Amino acid sequence: MNGFIDLFTDLIKQAGIDERFIFRKKAVELPGFFRPTKEWDLLVVKGQTLIAAIEAKSQVGPSFGNNFNNRTEEAIGSALDFWTAFRERAYLQSPQPFLGYFFMLEDCEASNRPVSVQEPHFKVFPEFVGASYMKRYKLFCRKLVLERHYTASAFITSTNKDGIRGDFKTPADDLSIERFAKMLVAHAATAA
Repeated sequence: MNGFIDLFTDLIKQAGIDERFIFRKKAVELPGFFRPTKEWDLLVVKGQTLIAAIEAKSQVGPSFGNNFNNRTEEAIGSALDFWTAFRERAYLQSPQPFLGYFFMLEDCEASNRPVSVQEPHFKVFPEFVGASYMKRYKLFCRKLVLERHYTASAFITSTNKDGIRGDFKTPADDLSIERFAKMLVAHAATAA
């Protein structure tokens, strides 16, 4: 994921933000509301203004089911914690920051196989019936933005063999790296 964080860093700099305001690996903690702090993969903080925070996650097999549940709970919890802290002025007088979620999934037989659902009491939403983990992650990333938990989300896939070479696929145009990057750059340029 470091290569993508490098790309986002370069784009933010090209948008006019000085590198000294871009944080990764060090000084990446932000206060939360339900917990003291959360570490982000990339932060942009200029003076007392929070401009952007990005979370980058990936998943490779074999246990897609358990990891899918963990990833969804983590992303939703992080967003709730972030926006509640924002509401409570933890980021001082910052205007609404860019909150990004970037996700890469291993493209393999197990991630593409339809998955059954358990419905002992109530029916699940129809889009999940017979959906593979690939489709579930696409739906998840899309819903994160539709429900305004994140400003933008990107979802890409790659095989073990292709990922090493940097090759990837974008399962949905509305979750492309290009769209994510355009929104990030526009936000950074406004703050610059």
